[in-house]
Amino acid sequence: MSENCTPTDCSSCGKDCSSRMSPQSLQEPANASSNIKKVIGVVSGKGGVGKSLVTSLLAVASAKSGKKAGILDADITGPSIPRIFGISETVYGTDLGIIPAVSKEGVKLISTNLILDDPGQPVVWRGPVISGVVKQFWNEVVWGDIDYLFVDMPPGTGDVPLTVFQSLPVDGIIIVTSPQDLVSMVVEKAVRMAELMAIPVLGIIENMAYLECPDCGKKIYVFGQGRTEEVAARHNIRRLARLPIRPELAELCDAGRIEEAEDLVLETVKSFVE
Repeated sequence: MSENCTPTDCSSCGKDCSSRMSPQSLQEPANASSNIKKVIGVVSGKGGVGKSLVTSLLAVASAKSGKKAGILDADITGPSIPRIFGISETVYGTDLGIIPAVSKEGVKLISTNLILDDPGQPVVWRGPVISGVVKQFWNEVVWGDIDYLFVDMPPGTGDVPLTVFQSLPVDGIIIVTSPQDLVSMVVEKAVRMAELMAIPVLGIIENMAYLECPDCGKKIYVFGQGRTEEVAARHNIRRLARLPIRPELAELCDAGRIEEAEDLVLETVKSFVE
């Protein structure tokens, strides 16, 4: 051991001694009763692009394709997943851990709104507490057998995405965007954060891409055609789907009936889960 050795940090030391310590993984172990095959993060550079909708559609498409799906709602201060699935009852704990809620199609869910006595109560927590809850949703929830666990993250590149990338064994992320140039610019930040954390970007889903005329079927690009393809090509990322503006989808979300989404919409994301 060098006389100037700091035994808890060997990163800057060139000595090869018996006291050298290997870098410690920050990943949290999953609950002992969980067997999760793939963890997929669903991210966006900014809010309002329909990330929770896309997360829900991915989970529903997975379930309808015969896969076992779950959603970890990591948007701790702005959870919307339970409302989209029409679930309002609180979850409960056992000796094994927290038992997640289950939708009609068998999608398992955990969210802040499912652990609060009053879902309308604001979550006024600091970053470390929020990060701790995300970890608890991973290691204290009895997920059981899951083929795809989708993690619905808050927008941006702050505490929660960093916690998820470091603490969970993320197999890849899907970036949700909309056609506006501003949003496409912010997508770059999400892509670069994933690259920095060595997390594969599985693809981009462009939401609200166009409006389809109910009379003639013509596609109307309300927000312009956008630059999603340009961003995807620049980073060699696959564009998985382009979702149209569909008022009925918003109505289904508001009514908690997202699992009744028509097959045409689910078809746009189904290729990812097959």
